[in-house]
Amino acid sequence: MKSILISVMFLVTANLLAQEAGKAGELLRNEASKNEIGSVNNKRSDIKNNNNSGFRNQDNNGFRIKDPQYKWNQEYGYSEVFLRIPEQGFFSVEIGDQFISNNSGKFRFFDLPAGRIPISIYESGYLLYRTNLNVRNNSRLVLDFFTNKGLFLLDSYPVQSYGFNSWNDIWNNPYGNTGNINYPNVMDNQTFQQFMDTMKKDAWFDDKKLAFINQQGRHSMFTSEQISILVKDLSFDKNKLALAKSLFSKCVDKQKYFLVYDSFDFESSRRELMDFISKL
Repeated sequence: MKSILISVMFLVTANLLAQEAGKAGELLRNEASKNEIGSVNNKRSDIKNNNNSGFRNQDNNGFRIKDPQYKWNQEYGYSEVFLRIPEQGFFSVEIGDQFISNNSGKFRFFDLPAGRIPISIYESGYLLYRTNLNVRNNSRLVLDFFTNKGLFLLDSYPVQSYGFNSWNDIWNNPYGNTGNINYPNVMDNQTFQQFMDTMKKDAWFDDKKLAFINQQGRHSMFTSEQISILVKDLSFDKNKLALAKSLFSKCVDKQKYFLVYDSFDFESSRRELMDFISKL
């Protein structure tokens, strides 16, 4: 019965991970009027006078004069917004005073202030969509935009809760993929179940289990759900904590590492793991 429950749990987890890149999310209403949609973004033509470089004026010799108001280390904000447009075309995205244009479909904004921030989306300079984002401090909003459907908020995550490459892995998957987990060197559900069965058969105590897991970790990556199961299988919290710390670098979906927190018996161990990850 236990093995059946684990198999079912991993099947559900695999589908959730695969669908992460393709879920619709929460639709954000387009606040641009019908007259505004299709208008040209004229503000960008005056970008020389409205940039944030700190060199806004020039002297008679053409050299730019440093703005005494500008401070390199001024704290503008610690929040982030990641937006993907999985369509062909040259798009521009403006959030607050930041503006990015490209045809890659990936837009990453950093150092944003917390609060209500306007976002505008253009195609070839023409306005398509405008709304406001509610950005929380030290958080990263992840969104998808479709020209025929709108802007969808997928989720919000603490900035420090996962690695930068985690969303690269998700966004590089085919959109709407509902197959198995598509990460290199990650055991599929059946292989991981075989791995667990072999470990339970050959390794009875924590030290043997740790050696078994570490040996496999030389050649494999793990999901957060897999790591959670491995950690739970140990008997003592000190060994659980050591394993959870060591496998963080081997985790392919660090944004879900909070699943590992429930593997401990004591709150102090959970807090120590959270502190460890926050300092990476």
